[in-house]
Amino acid sequence: MTAIQPVEQKTVLFYDDEITAVRLEDGQVLIPIRPICDLMGLSWSGQADRIERDLVLSEIVATVRVTRTEGSREVNRELVALPLEYLNGWLFGINASRVKDEIRDRLVRYQRECYKVLAEAFRDGRLTTETDIDIETLLKQDSPAVQAYQMAMAVVRMARQQLIMEARLDTAVTTLTEHGERLDQLEAAVGGKHVTEAQAAQISQAVKAVALALGKKTKRNEFGGVYGELYRKFSVSSYKAIPQRRFDEVMAFLNEWLQNQTSDNPF
Repeated sequence: MTAIQPVEQKTVLFYDDEITAVRLEDGQVLIPIRPICDLMGLSWSGQADRIERDLVLSEIVATVRVTRTEGSREVNRELVALPLEYLNGWLFGINASRVKDEIRDRLVRYQRECYKVLAEAFRDGRLTTETDIDIETLLKQDSPAVQAYQMAMAVVRMARQQLIMEARLDTAVTTLTEHGERLDQLEAAVGGKHVTEAQAAQISQAVKAVALALGKKTKRNEFGGVYGELYRKFSVSSYKAIPQRRFDEVMAFLNEWLQNQTSDNPF
């Protein structure tokens, strides 16, 4: 298994224990497991075997490069790690009633609180278990700092909602466009749904008018450019392949384009 190089490494203080956590480039947080086993007095070989036997943990386990202080020097180690969201799955797989008495209380503490502390360390920047400070009580105070915090959180919530709305809108627009293109293809497949010869001739004359108007300004042959823009906008490879139901839309598009170049409206 190739070791992953994280983009961020944190040492999180959990009561008197220092736990290493890393973040990958995609934002995923991984927790090296052996150091936690050492802190709790668990057999690493036994836990490694248990992870390997687990149908879920064995699929998502990874190896990460971690910098550790050993004695007076820092060394790079490749450690087996689990994604943060699976940490409790591993911890609760350890039966607290079957471990040695001297490590039972520490194991239960890890099972109850470790995930929350590690998650907050990467989400909110809190790196310790200072349980004597109640953030909810602090936020009830009327101070400039509390007001600034509440305003900042309101902005964050608004920005989050905006991102969600934009993502949903983009998805909806993309879906509608795809459905329209599929409908056009289906209509073409069953036949008789393309523009008629007379309508195709009108489109051709409209394109010619736009191209000539553009050419007067640019001094170039604009026929290819006008046809290209028409094909791109209506997702066709030929003006004769335009669906009959979109004929009026095509003519309105070309007419508006011509009006932007001249004051004429011949079609």
